Amino acid sequence: MVTVALKGITIMAKALTQSEVHYILAAWFSPSYPVGAFSYSHGLEYAIEHQLVTDKNSAQNYIETCLQFGAGQLDGQFLAAIYKAGLKEDWQQIVEIAELASVFVGTKELMLESHAQGAAFIKITRECWPSLLLNNFIEKYKGPYAYAVAVGVAAAGLKLPLETVLTAYLHGFCANIISAATRIVPLGQTDGQRITAAITKPVEKTVNQVLSLEEFHFSSATLMVDWCSMKHEEQYTRLFRS
Repeated sequence: MVTVALKGITIMAKALTQSEVHYILAAWFSPSYPVGAFSYSHGLEYAIEHQLVTDKNSAQNYIETCLQFGAGQLDGQFLAAIYKAGLKEDWQQIVEIAELASVFVGTKELMLESHAQGAAFIKITRECWPSLLLNNFIEKYKGPYAYAVAVGVAAAGLKLPLETVLTAYLHGFCANIISAATRIVPLGQTDGQRITAAITKPVEKTVNQVLSLEEFHFSSATLMVDWCSMKHEEQYTRLFRS
């Protein structure tokens, strides 16, 4: 075990056990982790307001679309790309990926959703789960921080296994939208959990697709989600920030 002192923070550089890995990821993507995820709906609020989403099936379709063709798979690619660059400490590539991720967003509100959560994630993770890589990243790149990029750098800094990180991240991504749907469709808690169970395979498929890529070709194809997000900006009554 190697101990590193970093600006008053003691970092224990050691191999993590499987239980420790699972514990860290459970903490990072818990509703209690203070990134403000509960305040975003990813355009879903507008879709519900205008009856594009009205029940469990339509809510599940919206979420799976975001996961497999929109921000879910896109975030997965950015997370994996910066994770791999982080392990190599290729700072030119790290900064390029971070800059691209920060602007590769379809709407103003989705950008807010990503940047606000990314900044909050870095702030709390640097205090509670610090690493030299995360500290150096903050020194070399001043933001804005896309959420997926923040998680990827933090995960690489602790050398968490990429497949497990991607699975946890994408589960958290979907869980946030499911939570919003449960509150405003409204769905019962049981239907919310039915959706959670149903997207197990789509999450696994998305993770496998990201891991199979030799080169990353960042793209998104959810025009209706982007349209809902843009219309949400001018929605008169809103519970969510996106």
